Amino acid sequence: MSMEVKNLKKQRGFSLLELLIIIIILLLLGSLVGPKFFGREDKVRQKAARTQIERLMVALEAFRLDVGRYPTQQEGLAALVTNTGIKKWKGAYLKKAVPNDPWGKPYHYRNPGEHGAVDIYSYGQDNQPGGKKENADLGSWE
Repeated sequence: MSMEVKNLKKQRGFSLLELLIIIIILLLLGSLVGPKFFGREDKVRQKAARTQIERLMVALEAFRLDVGRYPTQQEGLAALVTNTGIKKWKGAYLKKAVPNDPWGKPYHYRNPGEHGAVDIYSYGQDNQPGGKKENADLGSWE
């Protein structure tokens, strides 16, 4: 026998049964780990929204210390980045543009606020007032 034929006989691949067992094991592991991983994504987005809201509140405080007031409802959060003729404005108070919430929607700004001097909030994934879990509202008053 030639050397090539001997090497081919020594090499052995996986049988169909072995491959099926491996696939079943991987599917079982995926069914256990998958829901925990995907359920965590919503919590991460909510935590990111809370962090962004805190940073926006810090920028609003810096604006208030310089200008003597918070941006009006009409000026909105854009006043943290762009001066539209506001006296004593020493910004920009954010390094970049005002971010959208983790679901891609603009943050809501209310002056005067219902929960504080001003309110910043997101309606969550569904972008509707109220809701639970990933649809829960997140605000600066929390």
